[in-house]
Amino acid sequence: MSRIIAIANQKGGVGKTTTAVNLAAGLATPERRVLLVDLDPQGNATQGVGLDKQEPAHTTYDVLVNGVPVTGAFVPTETPGLWALPSNRDLVGAEVELVDAERREHRLRDAIAAARQEFDWIIVDCPPSLSLLTLNGLVAADRVLITLQCEYYALEGLSELLNTVMLVRDNLNPGLGVLGVLLTMHQHTNLSRQVVEDVRTHLGAKVFDTVIPRNVSLSEAPSFGKPIHAYDPKSAGALAYAALAQEVLARG
Repeated sequence: MSRIIAIANQKGGVGKTTTAVNLAAGLATPERRVLLVDLDPQGNATQGVGLDKQEPAHTTYDVLVNGVPVTGAFVPTETPGLWALPSNRDLVGAEVELVDAERREHRLRDAIAAARQEFDWIIVDCPPSLSLLTLNGLVAADRVLITLQCEYYALEGLSELLNTVMLVRDNLNPGLGVLGVLLTMHQHTNLSRQVVEDVRTHLGAKVFDTVIPRNVSLSEAPSFGKPIHAYDPKSAGALAYAALAQEVLARG
């Protein structure tokens, strides 16, 4: 039975999709199968693993709205052991089309139930909003991983997201927990160091030891459709995400 991790933050530009792509790739091996679910209409995670978001036969939209079986929708990537359920702009319409649907918050959970026996890990890239799509990711997940950029307003909005996680746990998914908080886009500045210190003071052991640096290779890799381990395996970004994968495996 696979473990399902939702990568979430209602703010954009905080390393959420970069983390979803590179954690999924870091966990994947020929013996350890991983499914990356792109739940963001922007389709950046889809592109980040080298898939064309304009060409998939089926997407997350088809699975959530049209009832296409997930086992017939995910496709292999070039990373051994890594498969992806792609997304594109069609998913924008899902918010409206599912508004009156039965079990609307459970659509993803119900859909990927059939895939849990096929994968060891399922990583869900949620959109940068507290929307119905994000709720689907949280209801489907066993754990949520929260990304925080090392900036002045890092903690702003975190309480809202944690409150949403609590509400989902209390009302829709009692098994949901916080796997950890990941600090991203760290720079060698006094501000970044202060943010790391403040976040660790507030959240303690929930914060991963791994801190993701701001790294040119991490910024370039998506345009080549490659996870960082394939694009620049010796970069600081690649080493950081390899360390994160080991932490996630240790936390289970």
